[in-house]
Amino acid sequence: MYSIGPLTVAPGERAQGLIPVGTISYGVELGIPLIVVNGTEDGPVLCVDAGVHGDEYDGQEAIRRVLAEIDPAGLRGTLVGIPCVNTPAFEAAARTSGLDYLNLNRVFPGDADGSYSLRLAATFVEQVVPAIDALVDLHTGGTFGEIAPLVILQGGYEELATDLALAAGHELVWKGGKWGGTVRHPTLAAGKPAITIEAGGGTYREQNVALHMHSIRNVMRQLGMIDGDAELRDTYTAVSGTFARSAAGGFFLGHAEPGETCKEGDLIAQIVDHYGNTLEEVRAPQDGIVLWVRRIRTVRPGDEVVIFGEVQGEVRP
Repeated sequence: MYSIGPLTVAPGERAQGLIPVGTISYGVELGIPLIVVNGTEDGPVLCVDAGVHGDEYDGQEAIRRVLAEIDPAGLRGTLVGIPCVNTPAFEAAARTSGLDYLNLNRVFPGDADGSYSLRLAATFVEQVVPAIDALVDLHTGGTFGEIAPLVILQGGYEELATDLALAAGHELVWKGGKWGGTVRHPTLAAGKPAITIEAGGGTYREQNVALHMHSIRNVMRQLGMIDGDAELRDTYTAVSGTFARSAAGGFFLGHAEPGETCKEGDLIAQIVDHYGNTLEEVRAPQDGIVLWVRRIRTVRPGDEVVIFGEVQGEVRP
């Protein structure tokens, strides 16, 4: 038997349910929606989540499809899917929650006595993290931008999580992620491998759903949960990320695509006024790779417009 939150699932069975977090004014219970498939053989417990940001859709659909296709009779271990962690943000079609306007991806481990997003994070840490052995956190660039397919491997946890990161299947490995408060941080702190996979954004696309589905299946092969050997690249490219923010507000014009290589000084984007006059140019700070490009054309001073990746070297399996 496998238990997580309110669910107890027998071997060879599947179930779905909600880990409650709070109730809104007209009596609707909010929480963390779970889909669990419990295999007939022993193996690890892998949790795959999406929808930490409500405007990132591709991973949500990928989880539903993979969980629907998994036959528990051929599964070793347990697959836990959380299609949408942050349901209030999804309802708002936004990066942040419509209840407290916090960015859930910056507030982990949360606070059980705080606002909804803080309580949501605390509930995840209390009830999900102890019940799993590994975590894959799916993201896209959101409606504001598009990101090249990559995996984020938290600096300082390479020994714990590199195997999982390489099984994600993307050439780019973003080592670091200096910001804290993501869902992978408390999972790693508990001694369990956790990675974030990024792909696409700007709008929902079937090819990005397929990328996320392939990553999930390949991680499952790496963990021995399903038949077959994990597909690994001969080499991977390690990068670090630098966020470029606008100094001027205006209309954003991008001149590079996510995943495109660039040379120091290359024009990546410009910001123009309503008459077409250039207010600001965004140029590459060094040789490297464009990781993320803004898609929303409205820019305010201080908005993120581009993420540059500086190549740090190769990673080999």
